[in-house]
Amino acid sequence: MELRDELPFYILGQGLPLFCIFANFLKTDMRKTGLFFGSFNPIHIGHLIIAEYMLEHSDLQELWFVVSPRNPLKNKASLLDDRQRLHMVNLAIEDDDRFRASDIEFGLSQPSYTCHTLAHLSEKYPQREFCLIMGEDNLATFEKWLNYEWILENYHLYVYPRPSYDAGDRKNHPHVTFVEAPQMQLSSTMIRDNIRQKKSVRYMLPPKVWQYLDETGFYESLELRV
Repeated sequence: MELRDELPFYILGQGLPLFCIFANFLKTDMRKTGLFFGSFNPIHIGHLIIAEYMLEHSDLQELWFVVSPRNPLKNKASLLDDRQRLHMVNLAIEDDDRFRASDIEFGLSQPSYTCHTLAHLSEKYPQREFCLIMGEDNLATFEKWLNYEWILENYHLYVYPRPSYDAGDRKNHPHVTFVEAPQMQLSSTMIRDNIRQKKSVRYMLPPKVWQYLDETGFYESLELRV
C-alpha cells in the first residue's frame, strides 16, 4: 500500500519532470504501453487472462509485467526470490511478443513507489507512452498512493473490475479508462496454499510455470528454497 509524501527529487519546476514537458509533442509517435505491476508470486492464468483482455479491448499496443522486488525491510516468508518470480513471468509469456517482463524496479531504491518507477521509465523510454493497469480495488484507494495526484495528471489508468469494489466517481476521471475484463477469483495466495497442501494447481498456471514449480518444489513449505 502506497502512502503520500513529497514528489521525488527529479520533479522539476512546476511539479513536472522534464520528460513530461516534451512528451506532449511526441505522443503521436509514441507506443502505448500498459504496465501491469505485481509480485507474481507466482504468475497464474488469471494474470494472463486480464492482461490479454486489457490489450484486446483497449488502445494499448503492448503490456509489460513489472515484477515488484522483495522489500528488504520486510521478511515475508511466502515471497519467492525476485529473480525466480521474474523467470516464471518470462516462462509464461515467452511465446507472445505482445508481452514483456520487466525487472526495472530491482535496480531502483527501496521501498519502490509507482511514481518513481513511472518517472524513471518515461525518462529511459521517451518513445513510449506508459499507462497503468490496475484493479478497481486499487483505484478505490488510490489516494493512499505516493503522489497519486501527479500520477493521475500525467498518466492514463486502465482499470479492470474487482469483486466487491466500487471506485465511484473516480472512474469518470478523463485519465481513467474502465475495461470490463472478466472478474477473476483466482489468486497467487490460493495457489501457494494448494501447493503446500499437495493439491494440484496444474490448470491454474501457464504450462511452463507449472512444470517449473513441479521440478523445483517451490511453495511446498513456508521455508522457500531459493
